[in-house]
Amino acid sequence: MNIPSELKYSNDHEWVKVLPDGTVEIGLTDYAQDALGDVVFVNLPEEGDALSAGDVLGDVESVKAVSDVLCPVGGTVSEVNEAILDSPESINKAPYEAWFIRLKDAEGVDDLMDAAAYEEFLGTL
Repeated sequence: MNIPSELKYSNDHEWVKVLPDGTVEIGLTDYAQDALGDVVFVNLPEEGDALSAGDVLGDVESVKAVSDVLCPVGGTVSEVNEAILDSPESINKAPYEAWFIRLKDAEGVDDLMDAAAYEEFLGTL
């Protein structure tokens, strides 16, 4: 399984990428999209919404079920990825490129797992 080393990971299988300007992108890991199956619909928050770590940031509907996506860090939604709303299948095709939201003023990034720790975590499942 390809686990990009530059990202941080949550126990709930979300990834976080810190961008050069300090905002963060959040998406679902390859493990998560594989477990979900074919994603057919995505529901995301609004720009300006304040989220805390552990809050539901949206949900994804697959052919199997509807699943909540949890926010792994706190912050304020600065951008929503409209492209995945139009093409939710991109989450299955390229999970580490199909980000859901961007947060500004993110808190808790350092509390997440690095790639090695996440790979070890996956080995326990």
